[in-house]
Amino acid sequence: MPTAQLTQALAALGDPTRRAVLDGLRGGERSVGDLASGLPVSRPAVSQHLAVLLQCGLVKERPAGTRRLYRIEPSGFESVRAYVEGFWTDVLGAYAAAAHDQATEGGTP
Repeated sequence: MPTAQLTQALAALGDPTRRAVLDGLRGGERSVGDLASGLPVSRPAVSQHLAVLLQCGLVKERPAGTRRLYRIEPSGFESVRAYVEGFWTDVLGAYAAAAHDQATEGGTP
């Protein structure tokens, strides 16, 4: 059963602009203005997307003078990673079972 944090994180990741914001943070901390300069949305829109990402724990912020700098929060992705890896484990298990079944029936996997 997904947790509330996982549900929020998956919903946040479902938005292409939020994924673009996260892509913009892959290289390290950036301000809203820096992020907005590379996106086809306004600074206020980027701020709103960052608020959602902050709320679900995928990014962190820190004050730097009059600005705020944002960075990816790796621990926020732990539940998402575990969730996706669960599917991968299931897929690999199903593949191994199918290969085994085919091999025991005399076929080639």
